Amino acid sequence: MEQQSKPKRWHLRASERVAILLIGDLLMAGLALFLGLYFWAAGDAWLEFSLEFIATRPPFWFFLLPLFWIILLLELYDVQRASNIRETLKGIGLALLIYAIIYLLFYFTSEPNSLPRRGVALFIVGTAAFTFLWRLAYIQMFTAPHLLRRVLIIGAGNAGETIAKVISKQTPPPFITIGLIDDNPEKQGEIIGDFKVIGDSKQLIKTIEEHEVTDIILAISGQMKGRMFQSILSAQEIGVNLTPMPQVYEELLSRVPIFLLEAEWIVRSFVEKSHTSTLYQLSKSLIDFGGGLLGTLILGFFFPFISLGILLETGFPIFLKQKRLGRGGQPYKIIKFRTMIRDAEKDGETRLTEENDERITKFGWFLRKTHLDELPQFINVLRGEMSLVGPRAERPQLVEQFQKEIPFYRARLLVKPGITGWAQINYGYAGNVEETAVKLEYDLYYIEHRNFIMDTSIILRTIWQVLGFKGQ
Repeated sequence: MEQQSKPKRWHLRASERVAILLIGDLLMAGLALFLGLYFWAAGDAWLEFSLEFIATRPPFWFFLLPLFWIILLLELYDVQRASNIRETLKGIGLALLIYAIIYLLFYFTSEPNSLPRRGVALFIVGTAAFTFLWRLAYIQMFTAPHLLRRVLIIGAGNAGETIAKVISKQTPPPFITIGLIDDNPEKQGEIIGDFKVIGDSKQLIKTIEEHEVTDIILAISGQMKGRMFQSILSAQEIGVNLTPMPQVYEELLSRVPIFLLEAEWIVRSFVEKSHTSTLYQLSKSLIDFGGGLLGTLILGFFFPFISLGILLETGFPIFLKQKRLGRGGQPYKIIKFRTMIRDAEKDGETRLTEENDERITKFGWFLRKTHLDELPQFINVLRGEMSLVGPRAERPQLVEQFQKEIPFYRARLLVKPGITGWAQINYGYAGNVEETAVKLEYDLYYIEHRNFIMDTSIILRTIWQVLGFKGQ
């Protein structure tokens, strides 16, 4: 008798949760915009709230306020942060503060009655309050256990252990992990991460039915035995989703698991995905050119003040020019404001910058925190040596060292280095080989998945970090 697949319960993936968050935030911002317009009209001497009022009184930019609010909430579209009340309150509070500061700047510098001040003020307060209430409701409803996927990990070797430990560190958990399945008798009953090896391939279907498993993570990096293969096929036939371990790793961490990939992956998957459309390449070139021009103008404005600060503290030189490797390993000279003492490497040894590095000057610390030391790199962007977004430009000596110790390290040279990047906004200092490997995982994830929306998000999150003094 054929096994009948059970009707699937509503289980949400990370991308689906992000979509729900975005739709909810837009609805809350739209509601706040409506109330702002309504109470603005209530105090208008000429018109009451009507279509005529909406068509004639509010300026065009007023209807873009919800979009700006969504941009300020970018950090809260990380599913893990969105499921944490404290992170949610912190993110909304910071977004509200930035919005209020910008509002006050316009309020005190504009002509009286030239701006819809009441409408904007009501929108800011209303959208913050509505968004917070919506996010609380999201946490209560959409992170409930009955909406979480129920997962089995197939394989208790290196790959299985890695993903089990990654899942164990996620707070709140992304799904309910039932345990691990492995055909090695010696691993039965072993605890890996926070989870137990609860059976082998013979018991797979029975385990799935007993625990109502919805998904299987395939974490077998070596050769798969025929019995295990047949059991997995049977699981798929009854409606269980099968996902490779590297894909889950990427979904949870937004990184590529470089130490668990086979050598041919670089050709079979990575290089193929790294080729982008002509439209994306054109849009990236236009953004780099426009951003390079704008950044150079900003550099011109700040140059006298930054130069004076450097000169007063440590004297000349103002700029730091170092050899870096660009796309395809082509060398070029990167330009930055100097943030370290003179002759920081007088012994000739190339060293990574460390957190709380003693070589960084007091004014240099400020420049790094605000990212102002990066401004001269816009000249590199205009020259075509760098992009606004890409992996961090690295020195030839360090590239030579790291490629001997870290798999696929030179793959980051497939694209232009960037002023900012996926690794830069997601990870702090890399003071050793292990931390550099983690940053590489972020870089390769970016190269594999990059597109216009991702680039835009990175640029906006960088601006957020600048405003929040989160630079390093």
